[in-house]
Amino acid sequence: MAVSEESRHHLYQRLEEVLGPEEAATLMEHLPPVGWADVATKRDIDDLRIATKRDIDGLHREIEELGGSTRREIDQLRSSTERKFDRLDERVGRIEAGLTHLGDRLALTTDSLHQDIRATMLAMMGTMVVLVSAVVALVKL
Repeated sequence: MAVSEESRHHLYQRLEEVLGPEEAATLMEHLPPVGWADVATKRDIDDLRIATKRDIDGLHREIEELGGSTRREIDQLRSSTERKFDRLDERVGRIEAGLTHLGDRLALTTDSLHQDIRATMLAMMGTMVVLVSAVVALVKL
């Protein structure tokens, strides 16, 4: 049988008649605010504690599993990133080597051009000397 507020009030009034107001109030304070069926027992609390511990232990296991899989994913990502950086380093090394080779060839080409220009200028100066000498010889005639 469920205890209603009306039946509680009726009980209080009857207790007040029999015991007096102060004793009736004291006795009513010892009753639960709801029916006894709604009051938790030690057994209920123990069952709840066990269920809560089981839930928390399960959460700990899930967190550990997540941590492990997250560590594995991070390790894979790190490994993949390191491989990519290694390949990038190799490519940069080849580009540097190519640029060095190109610079060396450019330096050789520049030296060769300077030598060609110098030789051409010397040849032109020789030709000029011959022409000037011929002009001087013609003028003296």
